[in-house]
Amino acid sequence: MLRVLVVDDQDLFRAGFALILDSQPGITVVGEAADGAEAVGRAVGLRPDVVVMDIRMPGVDGVEATARICARTDARVLVLTMFDLDEYVYAALRAGASGFLLKDVHRDGLVEAVRAVAAGDVLLSPAVTRRLVADVVGRGGAVPRLRARLGELTARERETLEQVARGLSNAEIAAALTVSEHTVKTHVSNLLAKLGLRDRAQAVVFAYESGLVTAGTHSWE
Repeated sequence: MLRVLVVDDQDLFRAGFALILDSQPGITVVGEAADGAEAVGRAVGLRPDVVVMDIRMPGVDGVEATARICARTDARVLVLTMFDLDEYVYAALRAGASGFLLKDVHRDGLVEAVRAVAAGDVLLSPAVTRRLVADVVGRGGAVPRLRARLGELTARERETLEQVARGLSNAEIAAALTVSEHTVKTHVSNLLAKLGLRDRAQAVVFAYESGLVTAGTHSWE
């Protein structure tokens, strides 16, 4: 059973998301929280698999709550935002979030996103990817120490990381590299372990910040 914690300072949103998710087979909402501080405490106590996290809240916001939850639990965080260009979204990804959704997502999209994040997939839109690239470029390009760490990966693992950063699924990566999906999963697992990354979302951030993937090489351009 997939355990979910729903966090939102607006009662109607929180209750609505909780009702939708709790009605799905294989998913149970183990708790709710109305702000970031409460979310951290509940996440530590309840140990959910996924935290559906509002990003703009009074006091401890979703970014700080995400960082604290990712540091203290194994939960994956799915961030919710009203705006696809919300300035906090990329900060949340850097804090450890596994993806984001707009709050106007339809019922099935919310359920699919929670299941995908729980499975270790990353949910990034082209807008967020562009923001990530702009941030790296604005800070002067690749971080040298991260660039050096690419040497820890095999050639195949580097190729796999590059495809992950471009938003490809395991099936699409398998087709691009002419290998099986099982092999892709093995490569992803190995590169995450070698680089000390939690999931594919952090792998995407690492790929851009290390300079492995740069502006002008994206499928969305």
